[in-house]
Amino acid sequence: MSLVDFDDVHLSFAGVNAIAGVSFTVAPGELFAIIGPNGAGKTSIFNVLSGAYRPQRGRVTFGGLDITGRPPHRIAAAGLARTFQNVELFGNLTLLDNLMLGRHTHLRYGTLAAVAWLGRARREEVAARASVEEIVDFLDLAPYRRIPVGLLPYGVQKRIELGRALAMQPKLLLLDEPVAGMNLEETADMARYILDIREELGLAIILVEHDMGLVMDLADRVMVLNFGVPITTGPPAHVQGHPEVVRAYLGEAAAV
Repeated sequence: MSLVDFDDVHLSFAGVNAIAGVSFTVAPGELFAIIGPNGAGKTSIFNVLSGAYRPQRGRVTFGGLDITGRPPHRIAAAGLARTFQNVELFGNLTLLDNLMLGRHTHLRYGTLAAVAWLGRARREEVAARASVEEIVDFLDLAPYRRIPVGLLPYGVQKRIELGRALAMQPKLLLLDEPVAGMNLEETADMARYILDIREELGLAIILVEHDMGLVMDLADRVMVLNFGVPITTGPPAHVQGHPEVVRAYLGEAAAV
């Protein structure tokens, strides 16, 4: 049984197709990558999955639940978390504060309990902090725990954003260009963390990334898009040698 079923989805803006009949499945624990040139529709797929966009046609199920057009907070509560291409952190807050924000879907106490800091509020906050501390250790973030994240290096900020997504305890993790703008050392570190997340936490991951070396090293399967249209889907070795993939990236002459 698949964890994600993205079935014949169509999305357009003012008559321009962003996604044109895209279908794919993701199995539990699988690392599925989506690649394609700029404007291919990769981030639009993430926005449909996370509820930011509602497609005109098609159906999306997650864990057997139809999430097509559901609001983002409902989808997040069902167990889907994402990171963003551009770092979306609260720069004036510390690492710990930013990670604690990822726990909001698991907190059930009300305003009065929070003000009184008694009973359920105390128990849930203590449990949330313990969960966040595990993520700090898992991602080797301990040296930065009390520093405002806006003062930290870019590579560390990307890792913190990953940590905030993990704090949600998701079943599916959407990674939107997790190594964009990183140097070689930072990229290697992030690749290691992604592998650890998959192997130690058992999460399914959908990865959008322009670093082809990273994609081909990590992914179980790869789907290639061009102008919102799927070209091919398969193991990395199959995708690398596909003539339409070469043509989309390098042009007609290279494909020939």
